[in-house]
Amino acid sequence: MNLENELKQHALTLDGSMSTALEALGVKTNTDLWTAAALVTNQADVYRVHYDYFKAGARVTITDTYQTNVAAFEKHGYSKQEARAIIRQAAEIAKKARDDFEEKTGIHNYIAGSIGPYGAYLANGSEYRGDYELSKAEFQEFHLPRLEELVAAGVDVLAIETQPKLSEVLALLDLFQTEFSNQKAYVSFSLKDAHTISDGTSLETAVKAIEKYSQVIAVGINCIDISLAQTAITVVARVTDKPIVVYPNSGAVYNPVTKTWQAPEKVPSFGQCAATWYAAGARLIGGCCTTVAKDIQEIADYLGSIEK
Repeated sequence: MNLENELKQHALTLDGSMSTALEALGVKTNTDLWTAAALVTNQADVYRVHYDYFKAGARVTITDTYQTNVAAFEKHGYSKQEARAIIRQAAEIAKKARDDFEEKTGIHNYIAGSIGPYGAYLANGSEYRGDYELSKAEFQEFHLPRLEELVAAGVDVLAIETQPKLSEVLALLDLFQTEFSNQKAYVSFSLKDAHTISDGTSLETAVKAIEKYSQVIAVGINCIDISLAQTAITVVARVTDKPIVVYPNSGAVYNPVTKTWQAPEKVPSFGQCAATWYAAGARLIGGCCTTVAKDIQEIADYLGSIEK
């Protein structure tokens, strides 16, 4: 059984925030490398985050590579070869956590290799605005080294996530067709509102544009306010038969200047939300920024209950 086939038969639980979990362990993330710095200084903590999410019931964990790219590491004095090695190591850490958990429990889980947008490299919040412009070739050149390392490491799926620009996603998917024709991926957009991705393109238009790519096994939204999720899922479901992925933030609001989150007074129950999202059509469900293992366990408990 592979991830694509499982998603056709079952709803699966995705993991939660890497940054919030690392911060709870005392790891500093308030630099332009964000959680990627932990791949150099705190590998054991990255492993623990993956393993703890598996213990909470996640069937898919996302590698700590959202903000890893060669250009970012070069700014901090690493060579291209060292940067590539760090990216590969991120996948190996996730795989070891997966394999160790399987050896203990007999449960086989999956690894999603995170491909964050160019805006994440800018580290100024533009992954929520999409206010940057590169050519198709420039997007491909920027992303290629990370893609090569994650594919070579054997991730189960590439997570083209928190994507604010349709043009960037299409550049990546065209690159997949020519360079990684056997690699599966899912695509998830960041949103301006429940009907519009961050660059102003309608969500329906964005989803329709990737329908032709057979390598895309799921499509949806992530890193959005939790209040937008149900409506956005409904919009996506109108224009695709692919499994829908959703993993919003907990409701906290991000300040890109201070690189901190302001938590809301009342946080919705992810167990209750999972029931609503599943009914709307979501089949790969997790949490993004400021979510924790408890939130993922609530999702896993709900999805487990409907399988009985």
